[in-house]
Amino acid sequence: MKPLKVAVAGAGAIGIQHLDSLSESTNVEIISLVDKETEKTRAIANRYGIKQVDRELDDVLKLPELEAVILCTPTPRHAEQAIACLQAGKHVLVEIPLAQSLADAETVALWQQRTGLIAMCAHTRRFNAGHSWLHDRIVAGQFSLRQLDVQTHFLRRSNTNIFGEPRSWTDHLLWHHAAHTVDLFQYQTGEDVIEANLLQGPIDPALQIALDMSIQLKSTSGALCTLSLSFNNAGPQGSTFRYIGDGVTFIARNDALTDGNGNNIELGHEDSILSGITRQDHEFFSAIRESRMPNASVAGVLPCYRMLQRLEMTLT
Repeated sequence: MKPLKVAVAGAGAIGIQHLDSLSESTNVEIISLVDKETEKTRAIANRYGIKQVDRELDDVLKLPELEAVILCTPTPRHAEQAIACLQAGKHVLVEIPLAQSLADAETVALWQQRTGLIAMCAHTRRFNAGHSWLHDRIVAGQFSLRQLDVQTHFLRRSNTNIFGEPRSWTDHLLWHHAAHTVDLFQYQTGEDVIEANLLQGPIDPALQIALDMSIQLKSTSGALCTLSLSFNNAGPQGSTFRYIGDGVTFIARNDALTDGNGNNIELGHEDSILSGITRQDHEFFSAIRESRMPNASVAGVLPCYRMLQRLEMTLT
């Protein structure tokens, strides 16, 4: 099988996670790593055996041999760069969030329709092994979700990434971190959200965003989602998902799944040992090869961004 020729744009924390994923694949050739920090980028490229480093995405998009791009760039650039990739005739996987507004997300979806190319957003929770295992059982009627209780907690009182490195842009609890759970709840229930509430704490004077939020959702069947988000948390970082059914509970964190008492669940998938990012990237490349709509396609995640817009409007 001829390897797909791919560029990775963004050599930050999430870009490196994708590089780790791609380094294990023989079906993909990374022909360029794109980032403005050239010395740092060159060192990372050398680590992964990538021969070409570029400062600008536009330069890479001119390469006729390039087939696909994975965008791991700052959030404010996701929509415009995804559109640029599609306009250049390249398939694109955009890191979450797809955009910081519904209008921008819908514009990306419009360009996907116009070009017919594969455009996917990294709603990785759909691909984490534990969440995927539960999704199969919900669809098969073997588990009825009554409540999804989620804690998404970080200590981000300054513009830093998960490695504590400085960022040039400000992360956002609603348009980034809440997007994971809002999409997951809609995906797992397969239902419309009929009620939605958002509360937020004080606006931080330095970052100009709320550092604490609480979101409540209710689906058509009455399933509930309660999401707590904070950038003020001193303690374990990341998200914990408690799935409550009819007297049955599961707890998912990253790719691990336990019962409500902390006992590990045997997932049984052949690929369950793979990370969510690896399984997600495999889906992107498979969709390209098979000329089909991927799970977490841009069109498929639009309901999440409609809900984020709806929640944001309650604050005005």
